Amino acid sequence: MMKRSVTVDGYRNGNDGLAPPASTQTVGQPAPALAERGNAHGRFAFGRNLTLLGAMLLLAASLTLPAMAATQTVDHGWQFRLVPGSTAAAEHPGASTWHSAQVPGTVQTDLLAAGLIPAPYYRDNEAKVQWVGLADWQYRTTLQVDAATLQQGHVDLVFDGLDTFADVSLNGHPILSADNMFRRWRVPVKKLLHAGANTLTVTLHSPIKRLQPWLLKQAYALPGEFDSAFGDEPVGKQTANYVRKAAYQYGWDWGPRIVTEGIWHDVRLQGWDSLRLADFHMAQPHVTADVAELQAQLDIDSDSAGPVQVTLHWRAPDGSTQSLQHEVVLKVGDNHVALPLRIDHPQRWWPVGYGAPNLYDFHVDIARGGKMLASADRETGLRSVELRRQKDQWGKSFEFVVNGVPIFAKGANVIPQDMFPNRVTPARIDAMLQSARDANMNMLRVWGGGYYFDDAFYAEADKLGLMIWQDFMFGGAIPPYDEAFRDNTRIEAIQQVDRLRDHPSIVVWVGNNEVETAWESWGTSLDFKKAQGKAESQRVEQGMRELFDHTLRDVVASQSPDVPYWPSTPSSDYDTKANVLDNGDYHYWNVWSGDALPATAYLGVTPRFQSEYGLQSFPALATLRSVLKPADLSLDSPVLRAHQKFDKGKGNQRLLMYVEREYGKPKNFAALVYLSQVMQAEGIELAAEHLRASRPQTMGSLYWQLNDVWPGITWASIDYDGRWKALQYHAKRFYAPLRVVPIRQNGRTQVSLVSDRTTPFDAQLRTRVLDMHGKLLQQHVQDVHVAALASTRVADLADAQLLHGADSHRSMAVFDLLDHGKLLSRHVLYFDVAKALDLPDPGLHATLSSDGHQLTVSARNLAREVWVDFGKLDARLSDNAFTLLPGQKVTLQVHSDADPAALRHALHVRSLAGATVDTRP
Repeated sequence: MMKRSVTVDGYRNGNDGLAPPASTQTVGQPAPALAERGNAHGRFAFGRNLTLLGAMLLLAASLTLPAMAATQTVDHGWQFRLVPGSTAAAEHPGASTWHSAQVPGTVQTDLLAAGLIPAPYYRDNEAKVQWVGLADWQYRTTLQVDAATLQQGHVDLVFDGLDTFADVSLNGHPILSADNMFRRWRVPVKKLLHAGANTLTVTLHSPIKRLQPWLLKQAYALPGEFDSAFGDEPVGKQTANYVRKAAYQYGWDWGPRIVTEGIWHDVRLQGWDSLRLADFHMAQPHVTADVAELQAQLDIDSDSAGPVQVTLHWRAPDGSTQSLQHEVVLKVGDNHVALPLRIDHPQRWWPVGYGAPNLYDFHVDIARGGKMLASADRETGLRSVELRRQKDQWGKSFEFVVNGVPIFAKGANVIPQDMFPNRVTPARIDAMLQSARDANMNMLRVWGGGYYFDDAFYAEADKLGLMIWQDFMFGGAIPPYDEAFRDNTRIEAIQQVDRLRDHPSIVVWVGNNEVETAWESWGTSLDFKKAQGKAESQRVEQGMRELFDHTLRDVVASQSPDVPYWPSTPSSDYDTKANVLDNGDYHYWNVWSGDALPATAYLGVTPRFQSEYGLQSFPALATLRSVLKPADLSLDSPVLRAHQKFDKGKGNQRLLMYVEREYGKPKNFAALVYLSQVMQAEGIELAAEHLRASRPQTMGSLYWQLNDVWPGITWASIDYDGRWKALQYHAKRFYAPLRVVPIRQNGRTQVSLVSDRTTPFDAQLRTRVLDMHGKLLQQHVQDVHVAALASTRVADLADAQLLHGADSHRSMAVFDLLDHGKLLSRHVLYFDVAKALDLPDPGLHATLSSDGHQLTVSARNLAREVWVDFGKLDARLSDNAFTLLPGQKVTLQVHSDADPAALRHALHVRSLAGATVDTRP
């Protein structure tokens, strides 16, 4: 494990197109300090079901607190301004004087709070804030230091995150030059402090302006991701590849270009005597149902040699407690201590749907001669995780096995929840994760073009039983092969893995997003190889192999060996090329992107694990109206195109094409918004159900994407304002633990019963053919056996067998999975695209209860894709985007703070019938 280090080299010089020029000396602490990791919810580990033992421990800790590390949070009194004398200061005089600042935060949010820039998401204001990320900024505050702090043996200044090129001075003395958004920085500052007021200054440099002059002198630029739409970087000359910063802030095909700067995480002054507990980790080398063989691993920085008493206490999920004590002899300097621990019959952590997400609380005390020197808490779950890769008849498997149980991964990809990380509150995190669980998801992939999320994200995932696929932060661009860049990334990886490794939700670390497949097959990389020749291309490729196959793999193996590592997504772990159907994970984009194939093309793709695929849709109309004017709500509006980032705003036309191909021409803009969400939901449902029905050949479905970073037109199933789109409601059904899946292709329908249950059971499958007014045309009931953790094929029916001469455009097949008459799952199947069906007026009727908490909806005839909304009022429904059979009635739960009368007035119910212009002869 890396401890204190000094990085001097910075970046390699020269005209090799590899990395930026050397930066000044930096002082860092790769292994994060105890206080830097902390308890994610800021509570004592024994806060739940506190017993007398727990209370005594906390009392002892509180009585001895003065002997332990003392931390002062530096979050008040900050000010910011443009760097004096700069061109930007002359052009923006209002920002050249000192203004109040928020830390943690960004320059953009501070400017917005000061009224110095317009709201970046409103209309086309994105263009009006580009200057901010091209300027240099200063932050300052005053540290009040008392004599007691100065009497401590050590006083360190700790920055949990600086974005990104930052020079730090204390009382006029330079102490740090940072160059990585994802690292923490610890600097000894006792000698520079004095009692009373001390001035701390942070100068932030535009990453674009810092790197661009250097890059333009190079022989080439490495292939990047998205070119700037604002002309601040030449086409094909992207600086983002060369800096460790969140790539999405440079613009993506679902989000704006807002290049942030700022002090984006906490700043702390930490004093300590005698020793510092730098890290406390509960390693899990062996966990089974019978025994958990653990290690309490401590990293201790000690000023003196000699024995200390280490006491470990733990509380099981059932409330029982145990403890053990060891005497440990420390040496001067860094000490790594590993204390073995055995728990018989552990209460293991399980993914949602497979058992309880049990969590243990661990507490450690370090004392010498009865004097408490350090103390820490950890909350973790005990489980084993395997990424199983075995040869079989389809190639080589890719499946996650938790506690010995193979899990079909059901979920989506997660991107940052905002362009400005400081605006992502714990409440927003909790709401997103709860929405994922409510939709029967068990895995989320944290995408590699953003940033490593706060502890609160992973702590909540732990509690909900959501598995997390965690990318390292590389987003598709080709990284430099420079050794200093790689070493900078190595320290980043150590810090981040150490910070997050006690979260049982993390089940895999992945080296990057799409870097491997980009290098192998994307046009920009192929052009690069042709232009630069074989020798230089091999150097670039070897640099990537060194970074992703060795550096990051070795970090995970050394810091968190109980969690698997995967070098890229998609990848075959270098067995073959990336993104192949028979080996590794797979990204499929010929639906929507590429050839823009119809959603039925999903049925021809059966990978081992599909970790990306998606279709776009509009956000809720209320979300659009919050950032647009009424005049902007037309497909060709320049302002609306500014909120569509796919293919330089041309994505709106592609979206219309997908809607018209399946559903016909929308009647108006509101109908287009609705139909876009229906198209997205039904298309992704077809893909996800095909993947689930293909188990065990396929063992994962992660669609793109769960959430939004701003109010845009994207692939998300939950929009920026937290409103569920139709896809999120459909996911709740197509990811249900039990699902009857009829898939129709080439005039035949194959029916599968998909079960995530760990035990088999017997049931009945009822197949009915109805006309759209409810007349029963045919019915068949058969006994079926539903196998555990499997997809069971139970029928293969030709259209003629189902229809028996009925009109395919006026009929539907209804498949019900029943357990002694109780409906377990229902699926309605149609025999043509929606626009070819003769959908009748559904005769919808909706009644809201007097308290506004229940809504009853009924239909006289078939009502396909019923959508209920309350306009601009926020209301979450227990179900939506559902189909009502003729004569069917459902009662929905309504969750809203709005007045019932206002809800009743705003209520609007629609279905597919009548949403399009009738163009039939």
